Amino acid sequence: MMCFRLTGVVFLLPILLLASLDAVADTQPEDRSVSHLLTVESLPPGFYTFSPDEYWLVRDDSYWTHFSNWVLGQHDLQSDRVRSLGEWADRTLSGNPRAAPNNESYLRIGLATESEYGDVAQFEPEARFKLDIPTVEEKLRLVIESESDELIPLSERRRDRQLTEDQRTETDATGALRYLSELSDHINLSNDIGARLRFPPDAFWRARTRGVWSLDENWRFTIDQRIYYFHVDGWGERTWLGFDRTVFDDWHFLSASEAAWVHSDRKFQLSQVFGLYKQLNNRAELNPRLGVLGESKPGWRTTDVFADVTYRYRLYDDWLYGEVIPTVEFPRSYHFKDRVSLILRIELYFSGNLNL
Repeated sequence: MMCFRLTGVVFLLPILLLASLDAVADTQPEDRSVSHLLTVESLPPGFYTFSPDEYWLVRDDSYWTHFSNWVLGQHDLQSDRVRSLGEWADRTLSGNPRAAPNNESYLRIGLATESEYGDVAQFEPEARFKLDIPTVEEKLRLVIESESDELIPLSERRRDRQLTEDQRTETDATGALRYLSELSDHINLSNDIGARLRFPPDAFWRARTRGVWSLDENWRFTIDQRIYYFHVDGWGERTWLGFDRTVFDDWHFLSASEAAWVHSDRKFQLSQVFGLYKQLNNRAELNPRLGVLGESKPGWRTTDVFADVTYRYRLYDDWLYGEVIPTVEFPRSYHFKDRVSLILRIELYFSGNLNL
């Protein structure tokens, strides 16, 4: 049995409950509804990692316990290093002794394997990173990323979680200075000037505008517009439109349409994806999707139809996750014959912000 380091928190929970009840009684005596009480369901995902029947179990020391404690300690240590690196660079570049809050630097590493028609491949390592450094009043940032979304084919971006590392396009790491501004209460604008970190470097410029509007009490509309220029690959443009709402039994519906102009191929890439999302409990979430991909050259045509279901489970705390993704697709390159696969993935997050 694993040694849960947070077992001691259980002894504080009754005190916290009583304290919150007293606070409610003192500040709002006229309203004692259940929404004002501290409940287990309202606690953040990382608050506890054990079930109620494990509260009073006696600790069982073992080699596995010592090893798992060492792994947990290494995660905490490396997470602090990733966060500290961003804060140190922030203070150094800005000349401000205090680092800006909400630093978005992260490191994600994992293992994934794909099983197609029962043929199980070996687990392949995966790694992604981002160094996000605010420098001047949070409007100018230095951003270093392991990959550039603009150079990844649209069909691959829409199916990213279905792919293992060896199936993804290699785009090289990029570094850029990003200037942030607000055009209105609903629209944000960012401009990047940077280069792909290789020799010789490939300079680029990109601009991104994103806006969110509430159409009524249920529907929300989101637009994400990008224009970019890479010295080697030329111009490109992407337009993403999304309509989302909560439908039934806490399921969230999203209809996402995207068109991307690929200047080097002189063609558009298109996608239409319908998805549902629901958080099943404190640990698990489910995301079924149905998508259609297409292109404009040699003529407007469908290139792929796919359906997948992502089951994501929080294995430990708020940084260790497992995924199971069954997929069926009908690609034009296989004469629209079905291809069934199953992705298994374990992913670790080393970051102070996991909403990525």
